[in-house]
Amino acid sequence: MFRKKVMFGVAPEWMIVGLGNPGPEYRGTRHNVGFEVIDMLSEKHRIKLDRSKHKARFGLGMLGETPVILVKPLTFMNLSGQAVAPLAGDYSIKPDRILVIADDLDLPLGKNRLRAEGSSGGHNGHKSLIHSLRTQQYPRLKIGIGSVDRSKTIDHVLGAFTGTERAEAADSLKKAVEGTERAVQGDWGQALEFINRGE
Repeated sequence: MFRKKVMFGVAPEWMIVGLGNPGPEYRGTRHNVGFEVIDMLSEKHRIKLDRSKHKARFGLGMLGETPVILVKPLTFMNLSGQAVAPLAGDYSIKPDRILVIADDLDLPLGKNRLRAEGSSGGHNGHKSLIHSLRTQQYPRLKIGIGSVDRSKTIDHVLGAFTGTERAEAADSLKKAVEGTERAVQGDWGQALEFINRGE
């Protein structure tokens, strides 16, 4: 099947950012679900993450008819904004067109939530983005990883999904991919209904 490519001079309309920590030791952890969604979008839409700049790995391509840039910050989570803000500046992408995908401790595993804006909710990645973008008015897709006692938060977010959790997480990530596609292809209302159904 013929697939349109982003040609020189065609600016991306959306930046889709998955948050996580770089390095093989963090692969598959709950904190890296944002990275996983970007990898799934990259594979599904054949968008190679073959560029590096501003401490980010990224690629340009098409989600349907929409030119996008897929981004994985190579900073650690709490410095994500240092990668995202300058890259958005390079491509003249305003915050309301930066969709950030990240884990969320306040949502149960298997539950996702799409929002047009919001506070950091205590998430260090969002704290960094709000600081660097100088606004909290950017859309975000939250992927539930379940809550634990506060004293166990670090071990929980940096731990891998258990065998039974992984199957549920996989379904959640697939839904996040489809919700992202709907959101950036111009049907934000439908994306909200699809992701947030049952709230």
